[in-house]
Amino acid sequence: MTETVIEAEGLGLRYGRRGGWALRDCSFRLPEGRVCALVGPNGAGKSSLLAIAAGLVRPTEGTLRTAPRETMAYVGQDKPLYPQLTVGDTLRMGAELNPARWDTKTAQRIVEAGGLGPHAKVRTLSGGQRTRVALALALGKRPGLLLLDEPMADLDPLARHQLMGTLMADAAENGTSVVMSSHILTELEGSCDHLLLVDGGRIRLSGPIDEVGAAHLLLTGPVTASAELAAYTIVETRTTGRQLTALVRLRGSDSVDSRTWQTTHPSLEELLLAHLRSPDAPSFAAEGSFATSGVQA
Repeated sequence: MTETVIEAEGLGLRYGRRGGWALRDCSFRLPEGRVCALVGPNGAGKSSLLAIAAGLVRPTEGTLRTAPRETMAYVGQDKPLYPQLTVGDTLRMGAELNPARWDTKTAQRIVEAGGLGPHAKVRTLSGGQRTRVALALALGKRPGLLLLDEPMADLDPLARHQLMGTLMADAAENGTSVVMSSHILTELEGSCDHLLLVDGGRIRLSGPIDEVGAAHLLLTGPVTASAELAAYTIVETRTTGRQLTALVRLRGSDSVDSRTWQTTHPSLEELLLAHLRSPDAPSFAAEGSFATSGVQA
């Protein structure tokens, strides 16, 4: 059985005694070696979840078990670095703090690919260049689990594509488990094999992307056939003129009447947007991925 690198059970985080809940009743597991897309709207709880996983914040309730701290690397949105140090000094600091695991070649390759010399001061770097240095520190540590909170938001498209390629190659070569939050859905679809959709502080979808996608169907047919949708778990319906499009989840041995409905499997973007537009739709967890209570699988 595949080892679990992160496992949450009944996880909740509340800010202050009277504050709102950033996360509530979150349960899931992430198998080792997966590249997980952590998606959701602003304020959904993604950063809070990553901060708990990194050991920076204590949960208010529930538990989250993860890899040992020394085998983990975390890159937050603010990417804190020492502005008075040079790029070379920063990498040497990374090597000194991680003597048993440091990979000098990987760290240097990432900064050099961005044209960064060792004598450049961190305070003179652009946001995208600081991102490169932060990712160089994270990958240089040779982590078993890499947590990334919107890591490439301030990179131009070419640099983002290059660094994403570096991340995916590193994960494949070293078996690194990755959890990465991002708003760029097309980028995630081609790179990630596992999904966590967080919305309103709760886990709405969890599991391998191919299994989550295969559990859903897009049905297109006449509006007059809308009553037939009662046989399925409905995520969303949309009407255009006389045509109805519905994202549904089949239950057990459900079948679809091909004489009435055209069927396709949704893309990751279609799947996520439909669930976000329909906050009351039932949550879903692929088998073995532990979901929030009340999930219909």
